[in-house]
Amino acid sequence: MLLAVDVGNTNVVFALYDGRKGLARWRIATDPRRTADEYAVWLMQLLAIEGVERSAIERIICSTVVPRALHNLTVLANKYFNVELLVAGVGKADYGIDVDVDSPKSLGADRAVNAIGAHEIFAGDLIIVDFGTATTIDHIDGRGAYKGGIIAPGLNLSLDALVGNTAKLPRIAIAEPATKSVIGTNTEDQMLIGIYWGYVAMIEGLITRMRAQIGRPATVVATGGLAILFNRQEGLFDAIDPDLTLNGLAILAERAEHR
Repeated sequence: MLLAVDVGNTNVVFALYDGRKGLARWRIATDPRRTADEYAVWLMQLLAIEGVERSAIERIICSTVVPRALHNLTVLANKYFNVELLVAGVGKADYGIDVDVDSPKSLGADRAVNAIGAHEIFAGDLIIVDFGTATTIDHIDGRGAYKGGIIAPGLNLSLDALVGNTAKLPRIAIAEPATKSVIGTNTEDQMLIGIYWGYVAMIEGLITRMRAQIGRPATVVATGGLAILFNRQEGLFDAIDPDLTLNGLAILAERAEHR
């Protein structure tokens, strides 16, 4: 079995795979100070709940946008699973795709792995919208090459900035508004409209501009933990795959095995 680990700025997601079939997924808050032993105590209990022996884990692959977390995950793989950690973009786990931007080494591992996962499933040009701590919108061409993209503040970052820098605005939960009205009649509704429909408008506008610049039909794929918030907005995305990054890691691990 494969253990895929996606380290984001907010959460670390662990996923168990049999080949490319996802079996289980677990999430823990990102903390670069978390030791391998702490990971192990938490993870072993979850594996036991699934009825999986740790000896069944034959490979572990990781993508991370938090470099400080890598050391403890490497120790976790070596000490508790007796395997060498595969790191996305390094050695046998090299991405194997063209990164056609000014500074290829600056591309986040999650975005490269998203490109791998999406290109495996969808044909032609792709626009990948990843809702994480930041929201990224990336163009992948029909050959699977990464061509560039956009970085915008994430939904929760936007809300944190709004609440943290105003004296009287309350903390609200982000959800789809009850109606499509964009005229709120109380403070909470007005904030939700601004955050939710404002974000929809931003995504729609940026996708429209990116499609025009690409000049060819492009399939829009959404991923990330908050993508599901927008699943009812018809025409916004062609597909939603919350596990795109993890699935891309599973594909990358499979390719690494044959290199």
